[in-house]
Formats: sequence, structure tokens, C-alpha cells
Amino acid sequence: MNFIVTARKWRPQTFEEVVGQEHITTTIKNAIVNNRVAHAYLFTGPRGCGKTTTARILAKTLNCLNVKDGEPCNECEMCINFLNSQTLDIIEIDGASNRRIEEIRTLRESVKYAPTKGKYKVYIIDEVHMLTTESFNALLKTLEEPPDHTIFIFATTDIHKVPLTIISRCQRFDFRRIEISTMKNHLKKIAQSENIEIDDKALTLISKKADGALRDAQSIFDQVISFSGNKVDSDELEKIFNLIDEEIYFEITDAILNKNFHSAFEVTNKIYENGWSYIDFLNGLTEHFRNLLSVTIRKDSKLVESAEIFKEKYLNYKDEFSEGDLLRILNFINKTLYEIKTSSNQKIKIEVALSQIIALEKSSTIKELINKIATKQFNTLTNYDIPREPLISQQISEKKEKINFDLKTNSKNETKLENFVLPQIDENQNISELISKWKTFIEHVQKEKFFFGSILTSSKPNINPEKIEIEIEDPQDEDIILKNKTYLNTKIQEIFGKKYNISIKNKPSLTNKNKEESNIVNTIINDLGGKEVIK
Repeated sequence: MNFIVTARKWRPQTFEEVVGQEHITTTIKNAIVNNRVAHAYLFTGPRGCGKTTTARILAKTLNCLNVKDGEPCNECEMCINFLNSQTLDIIEIDGASNRRIEEIRTLRESVKYAPTKGKYKVYIIDEVHMLTTESFNALLKTLEEPPDHTIFIFATTDIHKVPLTIISRCQRFDFRRIEISTMKNHLKKIAQSENIEIDDKALTLISKKADGALRDAQSIFDQVISFSGNKVDSDELEKIFNLIDEEIYFEITDAILNKNFHSAFEVTNKIYENGWSYIDFLNGLTEHFRNLLSVTIRKDSKLVESAEIFKEKYLNYKDEFSEGDLLRILNFINKTLYEIKTSSNQKIKIEVALSQIIALEKSSTIKELINKIATKQFNTLTNYDIPREPLISQQISEKKEKINFDLKTNSKNETKLENFVLPQIDENQNISELISKWKTFIEHVQKEKFFFGSILTSSKPNINPEKIEIEIEDPQDEDIILKNKTYLNTKIQEIFGKKYNISIKNKPSLTNKNKEESNIVNTIINDLGGKEVIK
């Protein structure tokens, strides 16, 4: 017996067998059962999704002698004649080769004659959009008011080329692309019936390559069987069609997490050696990170169109990326995909692009910092540090209580010293004058260098006749003070009218409370790797 390709051998013979178009087959069956058959139908959709097959089943059902629940019996004389291509009442016409007005005029003449044996005379015109404008115009009147025994069924892959005057005279049905899961199940059913062993990954690869066309999937299936025999291996399938291994996308994902820049060059070299298309690679990478985004948001892999082994693998990354990071990566890949089409050296372009993707920093630390600020774990810039009690000797404390010292000025142009700490001063010095000068000094520094001034405001100065000792709680403040020591000496001499030796003293220990209440500058330095820049 001669070999029959899968697409013909497994062509549906009933509406129930049509794959992935239930919204259409159910409507047509109900119309037949309720005797509401239209005089013209227009089937449109992508290639290989069942338009012509459904048209043939409809034509056969309309002339079937034993219709049951809108389905043909495939056993009566009319059904058998149709299956053997011996009926004269169902006429198939190729619109591409019969597009001239002469053929349409002949069709108009034949429409007048009654069917030979069946109830209806059915005309199936495939690729109807190929007809000329004159042919469509010649068909208009006949299509609008055909004889009662005549039914037209048109099929097209390009509905935009069909005149609106034709579309308005037909019942239009839009066929969908076949979903990958539906296609896999159908191919698995065929494989089991043919005693062919094939794994889920191979079925996924065939279904993806078919791009929604079941006929294409069946043709690829035949080609794979011819190469592999009754046992299909997914690795061999990738070699046959030179498909990109999906593992390479997970390799890039791990490289991003581990900051492994070597992978950028290894992956690019693998693409080059296997002769894979760089554009196909970027399209696959886009789909990969789209799948990661879906898993990250939904915390499941139901919307991932991939083999089961990869669906489980995607779930391992559901908590590794933030939505913002994945969107940044997708945006960068799309930009690279646009630029690579005009690149003179695509290999180098891919290497640089992958290196840049791997170098992208996670934005989680910024988000965490904002959350901490929102929950008031840190002070805002206007309330820079926690107020501290001044260290004042017992001998002069009573004198200081008598000083009416306004720490907050009313002028909008002057800086408010909310956390100002009074200096510790020897009792033989002019306390009132030194406090006033120290306050003026802090105000000037805060106006000129806000962050530096804030550090000095919350520090605890000890002013002696020859030196000023600044006690700080955070050791990191010492570096900032030392960097600005020249400025500090100049400003002190300007305000106090004399030179002082400046020394820094670290507080012996920090309480738990002060550790938790570290300022926002230190958070940026420690968490984000920032530096204090003072002009």
C-alpha cells in the first residue's frame, strides 16, 4: 500500500474531529440541526488550521442522508461518493487558477442547474482572495440571491483582499491558530496510534516550529519519523531542524544571577559554531524572559508554552527577579533586536549585549531602602539624626540653663538646627560667647555643606582654650571630617577669630538603639556602594 502523509491520513471527517476550532464547528452543527443553513459562508484564518477541511465536512453533511446531531454518517451513498471524489454536487474550485472572469461566468451558468442526487449543490472556492476585481463583481448578484439548492463556501488566508461587498453577503467565521498544548495532544494521539515513541520535549519543539498550523506540524512529524524511525529523540530533532537549545537561555539567566561574564562569550561562540540565527536567538531570549516574568508575577507556569521539564525549571526562578528587573532586560533585548539587523558584525553585537545584560544591577536594594524610609526606620534629611543629650560638666550646667539660646531661627533663609548639641566648655571660658560662635559656625557650614553640617550638628564638641575635640558616634563620619579638615580649620578661624587644633574622638560603644537608627547617608554607602561627595 502506498504511503499516505499524516495530514491526509488524519484529515478530520466529522466536525467533532476538527482540532482547536470548537467555536466554529459547534455553531455550524447547531445551524444544521435547527435548519438555519446560510446560502454563503466565508472561512478565514492562517494556513493549516482547518478551513478547507471544515468546508468539506459542511458540504458532505448538507447532502448526507443520515445526519445525526449535525454530523455526517460517513456511511450513506452520498458520503461514500464524496469520500471517493465521485459526487457531482460538491464542486471544489481553486481561486488562484480560476480567477478570471470567464471562469466565474461559467460558474454563474452552472449554478442554475439542480443537484444530481443530493439536496444541495455546494461550491467550495479555496483562496477566494485571488479572484480578480471583475470576477468578484460578476459574482455579487449570484452570491446575494442564489437558487435555493445552491450554497457557496469560501476559504481565504487573506481576508483583507476580499471586497467588503462579498464579505457582507456571507456568514464569516474566523479560524484561530492552534494552541501548542492542543497541537501536542493531537500529535501524541497520532504517535500512539502509529506506535511511535516520542517525548514531550520533541512534541513541544514540533508544535512551536509549526507556528499554529496543524498541517505544518503533521508535515514536520512525518519528516522526523523518516529520520528517527519509531523512536524520536528530542536531541536528534534539534539537529535535524537546527533548532536553538532552550538550555542556553537558562545558562544566560544563571549568568545574570551569578554575574558570570564568561557566559556571554561562551554562549555567543556556541551560537556561531552551530550556525544559529542571531535574530532567532534574540526572539527566543525574549520569549524566555517573558516566561520568567509570567512565573514571577503569577508564581506558576500555566501560561508558559514549553515542555513540562522546562515549566518545572522556570518555577525555580520565580523569586530570583523582580518585575522591574525583567522589564528592563526585555526592553534591552528588544532594543538589541532592532539594532542587530543593521549591525555589520552581529557576533560582537551579541557579545556586548549579553555582557551588558549580565552587568545590570538588581533594583531590589533601592526598593528595600524606599520601604525602610516609608516605615520610618530611617530619619528624613530634614531630621537628619537622633537628638543626643549634650555632655556638660556639672560645674557649669546651672550657668547654661540661664542662657536664653534660640536654636531655631525664624528667618526662612536661615538653616534650622533642630538637633543642635551644645558644646562642652571649660568653666573658665566665656560660655555664652563660645556657644553663640559655635551656633553661628554650624549655621554657616550647613548652608554651604548640608551633609557635613548635619554631621557636626549631631556631634558632641569639647572646646578647650587651644583645641576643639569632636566626638562622633559613627566611625564613618571620621572620614568625612578628615576630608574637609582644611575647610573646617578655615571656617573655625573665620568665626572664632583664632586657630584651634581639631581632633576627632570616637564614642567607645554604640547602643542597640543608635545602631538601628543610623542615618540615610550610611545606608546609601553600605547598601548601594555609594560615596559621600561634598563640594
